[in-house]
Amino acid sequence: MGIDWLRDLIICIFGLVATGVLIFIAVLLFSLYKRVRSVLDSVQAILGTVQNILAYTGDKLVRPAVQLLSMIQGIRQGIDAVRKFSKKR
Repeated sequence: MGIDWLRDLIICIFGLVATGVLIFIAVLLFSLYKRVRSVLDSVQAILGTVQNILAYTGDKLVRPAVQLLSMIQGIRQGIDAVRKFSKKR
Protein backbone atom coordinates (compact mmCIF):
# COMPACT_ATOMS: atom_id res chain seq x y z
CA MET A 1 0.00 0.00 0.00
CA GLY A 2 1.69 3.04 -1.25
CA ILE A 3 0.78 6.66 -1.53
CA ASP A 4 -0.71 5.99 -4.97
CA TRP A 5 -3.28 3.61 -3.52
CA LEU A 6 -4.23 6.13 -0.79
CA ARG A 7 -4.58 8.90 -3.38
CA ASP A 8 -6.87 6.73 -5.51
CA LEU A 9 -8.95 5.81 -2.44
CA ILE A 10 -9.39 9.47 -1.50
CA ILE A 11 -10.37 10.33 -5.07
CA CYS A 12 -12.97 7.55 -5.10
CA ILE A 13 -14.40 8.59 -1.72
CA PHE A 14 -14.53 12.23 -2.82
CA GLY A 15 -16.33 11.20 -6.02
CA LEU A 16 -18.93 9.23 -4.10
CA VAL A 17 -19.50 12.03 -1.58
CA ALA A 18 -19.72 14.65 -4.34
CA THR A 19 -22.25 12.51 -6.24
CA GLY A 20 -24.35 12.12 -3.10
CA VAL A 21 -24.25 15.85 -2.41
CA LEU A 22 -25.25 16.64 -6.01
CA ILE A 23 -28.17 14.20 -5.82
CA PHE A 24 -29.28 15.73 -2.51
CA ILE A 25 -29.11 19.26 -3.97
CA ALA A 26 -31.05 18.13 -7.05
CA VAL A 27 -33.82 16.65 -4.86
CA LEU A 28 -33.99 19.87 -2.80
CA LEU A 29 -34.16 22.04 -5.91
CA PHE A 30 -36.89 19.87 -7.41
CA SER A 31 -38.90 20.05 -4.20
CA LEU A 32 -38.48 23.82 -4.11
CA TYR A 33 -39.52 24.05 -7.76
CA LYS A 34 -42.73 22.09 -7.10
CA ARG A 35 -43.63 24.33 -4.15
CA VAL A 36 -42.88 27.54 -6.03
CA ARG A 37 -44.78 26.29 -9.06
CA SER A 38 -47.91 25.61 -7.00
CA VAL A 39 -47.68 29.06 -5.41
CA LEU A 40 -47.25 30.67 -8.83
CA ASP A 41 -50.27 28.78 -10.15
CA SER A 42 -52.33 30.05 -7.21
CA VAL A 43 -51.14 33.61 -7.76
CA GLN A 44 -51.97 33.35 -11.45
CA ALA A 45 -55.49 32.13 -10.65
CA ILE A 46 -55.99 34.98 -8.17
CA LEU A 47 -54.76 37.53 -10.71
CA GLY A 48 -57.16 36.12 -13.29
CA THR A 49 -60.05 36.53 -10.85
CA VAL A 50 -58.99 40.09 -10.01
CA GLN A 51 -58.72 40.89 -13.71
CA ASN A 52 -62.25 39.58 -14.29
CA ILE A 53 -63.58 41.63 -11.36
CA LEU A 54 -61.89 44.78 -12.66
CA ALA A 55 -63.19 44.20 -16.18
CA TYR A 56 -66.72 43.70 -14.87
CA THR A 57 -66.44 46.79 -12.68
CA GLY A 58 -65.13 48.81 -15.60
CA ASP A 59 -67.95 47.67 -17.87
CA LYS A 60 -70.82 47.97 -15.42
CA LEU A 61 -69.81 50.87 -13.19
CA VAL A 62 -67.05 53.06 -14.53
CA ARG A 63 -68.15 53.33 -18.17
CA PRO A 64 -71.72 54.48 -17.34
CA ALA A 65 -70.35 56.92 -14.76
CA VAL A 66 -67.97 58.40 -17.32
CA GLN A 67 -70.77 58.69 -19.85
CA LEU A 68 -73.02 60.41 -17.30
CA LEU A 69 -70.27 62.82 -16.24
CA SER A 70 -69.42 63.68 -19.84
CA MET A 71 -73.11 64.32 -20.56
CA ILE A 72 -73.34 66.58 -17.50
CA GLN A 73 -70.20 68.42 -18.59
CA GLY A 74 -71.65 68.89 -22.09
CA ILE A 75 -74.90 70.28 -20.66
CA ARG A 76 -72.93 72.63 -18.41
CA GLN A 77 -70.84 73.87 -21.31
CA GLY A 78 -74.01 74.41 -23.32
CA ILE A 79 -75.53 76.44 -20.47
CA ASP A 80 -72.31 78.47 -20.19
CA ALA A 81 -72.39 79.16 -23.93
CA VAL A 82 -76.01 80.35 -23.71
CA ARG A 83 -75.06 82.61 -20.76
CA LYS A 84 -72.20 84.14 -22.77
CA PHE A 85 -74.50 84.99 -25.66
CA SER A 86 -77.16 86.41 -23.36
CA LYS A 87 -74.66 88.61 -21.48
CA LYS A 88 -73.30 90.16 -24.67
CA ARG A 89 -76.70 91.37 -25.75
